[in-house]
Amino acid sequence: MKIMVVGGGGREHAIIKKLKENSEVEVIYALPGNGGIASDAVCVNIGAKEIDKIVEFATENKIDFAVVAPDDPLVLGAVDALEARKIKCFGPRANAAIIEGSKVFSKNLMKKYGIPTATYEVFSNVADALEYLKDAPIPTVIKADGLALGKGVVIAMTRDEAYDAVKSIMEDKVFGNSGNNIVIEEFLTGPEVSVLSFTDGKTMVPMVSSMDHKRALDGDMGLNTGGMGTVAPNPYYTKSIADECMEKIFLPTMNAMNAEGRTFKGCLYFGLMLTPNGPKVIEYNCRFGDPETQVVLPLLDSDLLAIMQAVADERLSEVEVKFSEDSACCVIGASQGYPGKYESGNEITVNGDIDGQLYIAGAKTVDGKLVNAGGRVLGLTARAADLQSAVNKAYAEIEKVSFSNMYYRHDIGKRALEALK
Repeated sequence: MKIMVVGGGGREHAIIKKLKENSEVEVIYALPGNGGIASDAVCVNIGAKEIDKIVEFATENKIDFAVVAPDDPLVLGAVDALEARKIKCFGPRANAAIIEGSKVFSKNLMKKYGIPTATYEVFSNVADALEYLKDAPIPTVIKADGLALGKGVVIAMTRDEAYDAVKSIMEDKVFGNSGNNIVIEEFLTGPEVSVLSFTDGKTMVPMVSSMDHKRALDGDMGLNTGGMGTVAPNPYYTKSIADECMEKIFLPTMNAMNAEGRTFKGCLYFGLMLTPNGPKVIEYNCRFGDPETQVVLPLLDSDLLAIMQAVADERLSEVEVKFSEDSACCVIGASQGYPGKYESGNEITVNGDIDGQLYIAGAKTVDGKLVNAGGRVLGLTARAADLQSAVNKAYAEIEKVSFSNMYYRHDIGKRALEALK
């Protein structure tokens, strides 16, 4: 089989490594891939948003199955375009990807179908939003409506911060047209949980839960990032909470999308907060989360390609989706200065064999050498029988990897381990 994976980060590297475990896979093309992915797939210099070129490549190369991984091409209709050429795909069509593409849509969907989430208001002009904020409870959360590279959310701890956030999003257009509309919502408290799920619109199969670490520095200090590490499973996500989420959130979301004529087929990501009033949805993503994918897929003991094909064919109920009882920890190696300015072009070296998975995110090959070319450069994932062992192993193994301005957090998994005590 010829497989095509659209995207070029650590998430895509994790997906590609897992797909390679299927013996029927002859070749995997990554569009565009990166310097590290090149060791596991044939990288093709076509950007993830170049839909016409992606379709042309898939047609000319007689691709048997495509995986569209990032949010942008999904929202732009990559799956629709590929399916129009009779190429089977894993990923939602554009009319379902809107669940991530528009926060206004997803909040209104939850309100309409009684899916628990934070209370909110939607605004399309600055004056109305600022007027509302005069009496709104503080802290509050302000979200740009559209995609913003995972950065379109501001938690305002003071009223002035809230005013500034509204102006920067709606007037200064820091997120471009994604900020034409905004959502101002209630600030929720409680442990956060990420749950990825496979769904074909008929069956919903949650994957193992995970805990992300968004802040750049130890102790959850510093700026928000795309994620500095993850652990799985998340100890706060108990069997009883999982059952409640399935009944009140997961199945109702699948059914709501069907009722709206927007059947969702692919990976539906639930960002949850376990509040004192029960679990609530913070956000939906229309794809595998990053870096959550890097701890979840190493725990998948079933064939990922078979699952993805079953989702595309709407026969998910017929295949086995089995996860290990083990734990996993992923530590992200980033370029010093991220998420601000950072230096790139430094050679990445690996000393000895890695006991785990090394996923490359922001790197390219220059003169035969792999060099850092992004903020989040790599993820080192270790799997072990328990979380403490997985954490210890991940930190031991990442010591074997280096580039001159590399940094990483030293407390990934600390909160989870404390919760287990």
